[in-house]
Amino acid sequence: MTKAADKIIVALDVPAKNAALNLVDQLRGDISFFKIGLQLYTAEGPEIVRAVLATGAKVWLDLKLHDIPNTVARTVESASKLGVQMLTIHLSGGSEMIRAATAAAANDMSILGVTVLTSATEQTLREIGVSCKVDDQVMRLAKLGVEAGIDGIVASPHEIRSLRAAFGDKIKIAVQGIRPSWAKPDDQKRFMTPREAFETGADFIGIGRPITRHANPREAVAKILAELES
Repeated sequence: MTKAADKIIVALDVPAKNAALNLVDQLRGDISFFKIGLQLYTAEGPEIVRAVLATGAKVWLDLKLHDIPNTVARTVESASKLGVQMLTIHLSGGSEMIRAATAAAANDMSILGVTVLTSATEQTLREIGVSCKVDDQVMRLAKLGVEAGIDGIVASPHEIRSLRAAFGDKIKIAVQGIRPSWAKPDDQKRFMTPREAFETGADFIGIGRPITRHANPREAVAKILAELES
């Protein structure tokens, strides 16, 4: 696999196990990392995580945990036992919750903190009582996460530069809201192409619909890799 391929994480945003494993089977020659989110996890439970891991792939379990510290800690313990490589929590849960999560992580599992969702705008923040700009809220939450021992930050590509400038190599930066030059933005408001994201300093990029909804997912991956290597 190319270095770029190792940094691309395909989101298995599909409704059932068969569809997910079919995608993994199609893409495993080029992609080593897959993301399991709420839709698939709710439909199939921990068994889908075990099934994807059994193929030799890595798993980013994207549950975006946000609950009382004890509940989050126990959930992190369960995810560690599954053997996933990365798990997400919402940094808006506060420092006590974040510390509970990082303390409970085991088996080299990384805890990634979600700052502001890539579908959110400043209007979204106003609706929930946050008066600052999106960039400022991202930085506030990222600082909270880093101080509480987070391993990485999930943000939009537009915050990569500021996060890297603030924290250097202390954290990994995983970005969603990635759209190849030939793909529709869908509901993403703050997006970039894969090449732009890597050149700006992302460690990992998550890509879903441009690949999973493509008529030929493997062809979509090939186009993305060609775009990165050109």
